Amino acid sequence: MNVKDLSKPLSTDQIDFRIQSINNGKYATILAYKDARADMNRLDEVVGVLNWKREHTRDNKNCIVSVWCDEKKQWISKEDTGIESMAEAQKGLASDSFKRACFNLGIGRELYDYPMISIKLNADEVIETGKPKPKYRGSFSLNINSWKWETEFENNTIVRLRVTDSKGVERFAWAKTTSGVPTKPNAPQPTVKPKIKKMDAAKKALANGKVTVSQLFEKYDLTLEQIAEFNEVITKNK
Repeated sequence: MNVKDLSKPLSTDQIDFRIQSINNGKYATILAYKDARADMNRLDEVVGVLNWKREHTRDNKNCIVSVWCDEKKQWISKEDTGIESMAEAQKGLASDSFKRACFNLGIGRELYDYPMISIKLNADEVIETGKPKPKYRGSFSLNINSWKWETEFENNTIVRLRVTDSKGVERFAWAKTTSGVPTKPNAPQPTVKPKIKKMDAAKKALANGKVTVSQLFEKYDLTLEQIAEFNEVITKNK
């Protein structure tokens, strides 16, 4: 067993990203979390299933995680306390105290060094609730754990974080510079409108009054040649 392996950074598929809050400007603050399974898997991998144990005291408020040291022929223990969760108080308390005790062993400690992740949300990703003072929450279109999260580490410290959504659009990029000052995160890229391919059908629909000019211009990204053709149709119908 190499105890240093406990402190190796967790990969992005071993942790969760959760929205902490959404402000009035519709920016979401996102935090990185580990769950108890990540701790158990790391202990199984590094120490061995039969070479670690957990004990809870004070009605689950405290957890003691112990690993067996062959060199010293004894258990080495770390202890910490947790807080209750909103959903299941006792279960959440036991899980939180366990995760905090594992932080003491080095598991997931790099999460404390993650930058503040603030992402501008698109209109379809936010739902406004609450009156008269508006509140915001993520819509069903917002599933940040389906996004691609990329990290890079040096000496177990995060130095780069990049996030792209399910459409491949970069939503956040951060890097720790040599000066220690992080780069600014990227703003979301605008959605590119499709170009009109069936020009004859579009011009016919415009001539027959089935669509308006504003609807076409809002829906499609027109080339200069296409704009000229539509202007010709508009002039004939005046």
